[in-house]
Amino acid sequence: MASATPLLKDELDIVIPTIRNLDFLEMWRPFFQPYHLIIVQDGDPSKTIRVPEGFDYELYNRNDINRVLGPKASCISFKDSACRCFGYMVSKKKYIYTIDDDCFVAKDPSGKDINALEQHIKNLLSPSTPFFFNTLYDPYRDGADFVRGYPFSLREGVPTAVSHGLWLNIPDYDAPTQLVKPLERNKRYVDAILTIPKGTLFPMCGMNLAFDRELIGPAMYFGLMGDGQPIGRYDDMWAGWCTKVITDHLGLGVKTGLPYIWHSKASNPFVNLKKEYNGIFWQEELIPFFQSVSLPKDATTVQKCYLELAKQVRAKLGKVDAYFNKLADSMVTWIEAWDELNPPKGGVATANGPPKK
Repeated sequence: MASATPLLKDELDIVIPTIRNLDFLEMWRPFFQPYHLIIVQDGDPSKTIRVPEGFDYELYNRNDINRVLGPKASCISFKDSACRCFGYMVSKKKYIYTIDDDCFVAKDPSGKDINALEQHIKNLLSPSTPFFFNTLYDPYRDGADFVRGYPFSLREGVPTAVSHGLWLNIPDYDAPTQLVKPLERNKRYVDAILTIPKGTLFPMCGMNLAFDRELIGPAMYFGLMGDGQPIGRYDDMWAGWCTKVITDHLGLGVKTGLPYIWHSKASNPFVNLKKEYNGIFWQEELIPFFQSVSLPKDATTVQKCYLELAKQVRAKLGKVDAYFNKLADSMVTWIEAWDELNPPKGGVATANGPPKK
């Protein structure tokens, strides 16, 4: 049952990027209405986006982004769902949940509607176990625990920075896989939550994602994609790779698995192939880069880590394509803009001690 008082009601914003009327919110009303929404309108700012009555929201279009950020607005993508990260920047809440407007309420195997937001919150409020894998998955869930042989010194876990949810129906496939499996649908509901081990990267999908903004927010930059850029559909994955390297360094956790949403429609694989074409080649260089990234010990905040990462992106990936020099510049601009809107309060808590000042 849903809580009488919604969890984290005054501590969480829901961020939605869109180019269309948000009729899909009607389905989510029982779960989303108590929360504040930040809607980031992509594309033509003169278009009016209709939001169903009864929701507490603020809406930003491209004109608003330019007004708030000035010249630094160049770091926010245009005509791409990567624009959602502007919502992360202007939020004043501790937690963020972001969802795409083609994601509907899924049902569990018993036929009950899944409150995806509530499950994400539970994931974020319980620890992660990145340093040693528990074969019963998340040991903090009801009915589970640490198995025999799990070190007692690691059973407290570490703070969870990211909760990565999944999708029923349309899987999150790349264009080549879409083309060879046009009718494939994900019908498997796996009742599991895993901590992604330290040192392991993963392809993060932004359509059903929650994170602790105070722990990892500045790393959640969805890159420079879309209009005028040579790549698209890698925005969430770029953020995921950067975030995972930084959470590993700071001793934080990332969970994946529950909750599921119902992904209602497949995007055009031919359009997707145009967007992904360079990325499909570049990722063969990107993954080894992120696997080998080393951050210095004095990088004790997310911002310091991210600026160091930008420096390494320029030095090593700039040789792959000049785009990565531009991306490195935008990563720096993003952090500058973040700090202007969110003056540091003192530091980031780590798993190994008090907040670093």
